[in-house]
Amino acid sequence: MIITPAAEIAGHRVVTTLGLVRGNTIRARNIGRDILAVLKNLVGGEIEEYTKMMAEAREQALDRMIAEAQGLGANAITEVRFSTSYMMAAASEIMVYGNAVIVEPV
Repeated sequence: MIITPAAEIAGHRVVTTLGLVRGNTIRARNIGRDILAVLKNLVGGEIEEYTKMMAEAREQALDRMIAEAQGLGANAITEVRFSTSYMMAAASEIMVYGNAVIVEPV
């Protein structure tokens, strides 16, 4: 599966556009990570626990989008974008979306 934020894929042409595909996940913080984050906030630096949590959320959302595209018969997803929104004080949604397409080499 080719996944790109671009509208076109070098060396390929889009033969069929199958439509919008998306994947999302909602993640909540937990008390263990919050305690470590507060301590890290006192001394500064990257809050690695949150970085890891968000990276895992992005991967899960991508996996869900890819599964939806494969279900449509796509072999590529173009114009991929990520979106993050807050659901409540301790939870965020990660969404990824793009155009499911069938491409072939030029």
